[in-house]
Amino acid sequence: MTGDVFGEIAEKLRRSTVQVGFGRRYHGSGVIWNDRRIVTNAHVLGPGEPQIELWNGRKVAAQILKADRRRDLAALQIDCDGLSAVIHGDSEALRPGELLIAVGSPFGFVGAVSTGVFHNTGVHPGFSQSWLVSNVRLAPGNSGGPLANARGEVVGINAMLAGGMALSVPSKSVAQFLARAETSQPGLGVVVRPVGLRAGHLGFLVLEVLPQSAAERASLLIGDLLLGAGNKPFRSFADFQDALEDTRDGRLEIEFRRGDNTRTRRVVAHLSREAPRAA
Repeated sequence: MTGDVFGEIAEKLRRSTVQVGFGRRYHGSGVIWNDRRIVTNAHVLGPGEPQIELWNGRKVAAQILKADRRRDLAALQIDCDGLSAVIHGDSEALRPGELLIAVGSPFGFVGAVSTGVFHNTGVHPGFSQSWLVSNVRLAPGNSGGPLANARGEVVGINAMLAGGMALSVPSKSVAQFLARAETSQPGLGVVVRPVGLRAGHLGFLVLEVLPQSAAERASLLIGDLLLGAGNKPFRSFADFQDALEDTRDGRLEIEFRRGDNTRTRRVVAHLSREAPRAA
């Protein structure tokens, strides 16, 4: 690939990449996926109404259409003409060693471009879904931005660094997410942080209990360690989401520990329609 060709591809990707902000702070990047539709990571979402800043500095209001925290995806709608949507690529066609291009706003540097090579598609510890794994350099602000192949086709949405490797949501998962009907998900109304436990189990430390939430009604407190639900221990954040989504009557038995007490407690929560948030 010549420098001129690479420059053209990078510039097209930059024009299809946006910043996603809430209030006066920008939380990450986003991709103009199609006409008036922005795709980003669910963890980029913040409180209040989102604001999109386009490549040319223009700012437009946006509306959150839906979010899936298990897949770490969110879709936003904007009312703006003349947008430059990305070309969709096939994440399943990637081969190890292929050149990849990432665009985003790491540390606030708008439209920054980085490159790397694709390693494989696989499940990372703590997650149930598959990720595109590469050595593309990501930093805070890259989340939600595009990952493209050498032809400029977007094959993924950049999400995070784990173990020194970049993890991105495959474009196939994005297509499935957008095709699904918009539904609200039941939730406890908590902000949690994962805590590694023995034998591959995972706990979730409660950092915040939202007012008038299912967690508050069930008398869960900040500092409680959630261990499992429905007699099944947590091994990933997806297990937490699955337990919430699989309830049929809105009642879920939560196992947890409180303070220094090693005894496991149980409480039945009557779920509301909000998903848990990871800090």
